[in-house]
Amino acid sequence: MGEEGTGGTVYLLCLAASSGVPLFCRSSCGGVPTRQQLPFSVIGSLNGVHMFGQNLEVQLSSARTEDTTVVWKSFHDSITLIVLSSEEGSSELRLERLLQMVFGAMVLLVGLEELTNIRNIERLKKELRASYHLIDSFLGDSELIGDLTQCVDCMVPLEGSLLQEALAGFAEATSTAFVSLVVSGRVVAATEGWWRLGMPEAVLLPWLLGSLLPQTARDYPVYLPHGSPTVPHRLLTLTLLPGLELCLLCGPRPLLSELDPQLPTSPTVPLDDHAPDHASPQLLERWWQPLLEPLRTCVPLGPRALPAGFPLHVDILGLLLLHLELRRCLFTVELSEDKEPSLDQRRRLLRSFYTLVTSMHFSPEPGPPEKAEDVAQRAQLPRACYVVSGPEKPDKGWRLVALQSGPRRLLLLLSPQSPTHGLRSLATHTLHTLSRLL
Repeated sequence: MGEEGTGGTVYLLCLAASSGVPLFCRSSCGGVPTRQQLPFSVIGSLNGVHMFGQNLEVQLSSARTEDTTVVWKSFHDSITLIVLSSEEGSSELRLERLLQMVFGAMVLLVGLEELTNIRNIERLKKELRASYHLIDSFLGDSELIGDLTQCVDCMVPLEGSLLQEALAGFAEATSTAFVSLVVSGRVVAATEGWWRLGMPEAVLLPWLLGSLLPQTARDYPVYLPHGSPTVPHRLLTLTLLPGLELCLLCGPRPLLSELDPQLPTSPTVPLDDHAPDHASPQLLERWWQPLLEPLRTCVPLGPRALPAGFPLHVDILGLLLLHLELRRCLFTVELSEDKEPSLDQRRRLLRSFYTLVTSMHFSPEPGPPEKAEDVAQRAQLPRACYVVSGPEKPDKGWRLVALQSGPRRLLLLLSPQSPTHGLRSLATHTLHTLSRLL
């Protein structure tokens, strides 16, 4: 099992399907965004072979050479996305989901109408620049995994019930059904309305906040690729603490001036010196001033996702827990940080392992209702698997184990000292411990 994302270059091409005119080309090398561009002749050849297949009613979806994987995907017969990856261990599943997220990001910030009814190529190119930061974040190394799992990255706060209660009260006070607290692209708490958002916007909205530069407040127009692809909504964000944002998805109301982001008694919270005189700071004070300490404890939890001291086996170096029905996940590699491998390598190992078990061993994520024969086939699918990655020597090589139980799927990265015969027992115990969180 190769490590996804080690070395190599990724090129992402976006073209108008009817004319083949390139709209943009983004790239990354070693997980870092670059400005490398492909020659126009290569772009034309890649698009030409795809169009040639279409004319013969042959759908070309992917191809693989000795060192490069290529995936094509057309959207609404209007936009063609092509990704080329020479990264070691790069899989078709990962690249296909990358293209889905990229098109979702384009719809999120430009709208489906502009992408399916292209009137002016040059104007569309300019409008798509607004999506570059978000798209580049998919190409680079990230501490999140929602782009691959298509589940919302979450974290577990210490005072979750208090934050949830305050969030529900604040949502009612602002007459907004879609409200959440986000730290570093991870959802800390959210209203029922926010959790009901469809895919991919449920993943894209927190990811968008993580890709933007910090600001005290934002009033950001967004489209919902699943729920409202042609009519924009407003994404309001208020920085309660550095790194922690309160997010509202709403219509014309409330105005940003009605949600003045000032908590006067907290010197650590950014102040908006330019707030209008008629703004009403009492609303934020009422709901969030009493919870400053619980809010502060959320900020350092970001990449760890779990509260400090949460009982986990010492051999666990990283974990990914998915609830496939709720479409939420917990992902962290910041466990036993004094041990090898590095945090970046741990993320790559778990991402590659997820791709392996999803595409080869476990059943796909829940979709439309299944036929009786599909249910019978699923009953014969494996419930657990493991891989030893690295040197084939005693007490060497990282252990990776996956366990499926109902709607939950757990992937663990374990140290070489963990005995192979005890992997399933350890995974079962860990899943039982984590089940009360997600």
